[in-house]
Amino acid sequence: MPASTPVTEFTWAIANLERHLSDGIVYTVHWTLSAERTVGDDIYTTGAYGSLSLAAPEGNVIPYEDLTPEIVIGWTQDALGEEQVETMEAALSTALDQQENPTDASGVPW
Repeated sequence: MPASTPVTEFTWAIANLERHLSDGIVYTVHWTLSAERTVGDDIYTTGAYGSLSLAAPEGNVIPYEDLTPEIVIGWTQDALGEEQVETMEAALSTALDQQENPTDASGVPW
């Protein structure tokens, strides 16, 4: 039986937003990035959390109550930049590699 091809999925989410009550402008995004890899019947997971300060928006402002996770994830990824997003996803992939094929362990022999 051939080995199954590992499938890795990355999921961005917004954990919290900080905003000014006077105008609803979001100034800090708290985000998570989760990675899950399925290899046959085995599932490996890891993740990252971060906070990001946003500059005040220029032009049309989306009202706070009209924000969606997709909009804010887009802001977050744009602010981080494509290279940083790729670097974070690569780091999580490396962590999954280590879980799948560990090279180190801890414990005691008794």
